[in-house]
Amino acid sequence: MSHLQDQLDEITSNTRELVQPERLAIGERAVEDLFATGIEQSILPAGAKAPEFALPDSTGRTVKSADLLALGPVILNFFRGRWCPYCVTELEAWRDLYPTIRERGALIAAISPQTIRQSDFMQGQHNLPFPLLNDDGCRIAEQFGLVYTIPPYHQQHYLSMLVNLPFVNGDESWKLVLPATYVVDRDGTIVFAEAHSDFRVRPEPDEVLRHLPARP
Repeated sequence: MSHLQDQLDEITSNTRELVQPERLAIGERAVEDLFATGIEQSILPAGAKAPEFALPDSTGRTVKSADLLALGPVILNFFRGRWCPYCVTELEAWRDLYPTIRERGALIAAISPQTIRQSDFMQGQHNLPFPLLNDDGCRIAEQFGLVYTIPPYHQQHYLSMLVNLPFVNGDESWKLVLPATYVVDRDGTIVFAEAHSDFRVRPEPDEVLRHLPARP
């Protein structure tokens, strides 16, 4: 089985072959600028209590964190949106591991600022068996310390690539989330937390699964 990071690195390699260097430089600058803010150090860490939430899934039905945790520990995956090939690849990896997650007595939910309609498209297109939750305005992600505002020079870059975040997310804020993965124990305690300023880097699912609490 190929590692997730190998698949992501292949996307990066293909992108570098196809995109002009001056355009690549804008994305690199944005990653460096975001890293320099220290946002990675301010995410909600392992040992903290996870904020509770009640968010709509891709059908508009409200999913509550308390209801998920009543059934077992929960993997929470914060992702940027269906327009991000790295996020799609990561969620497809979790899709393929979904039977393993359930065998371990755990659940997974993915959270993003994209609209319910976008999540509905994504769920069907990629056959994702777990809920995609709409965090309108990044309010829950904010409580996890994952939110930043895309600077104007990078907004223009996104628009030139036909990534219209105000349309995708349904607001004009240009807020986005760090891709992040959490494991939350049934009592609401975070037992694993990882987020990266560089959207091309994600934790290996195998490592995340190792942090799932043992079944009672």
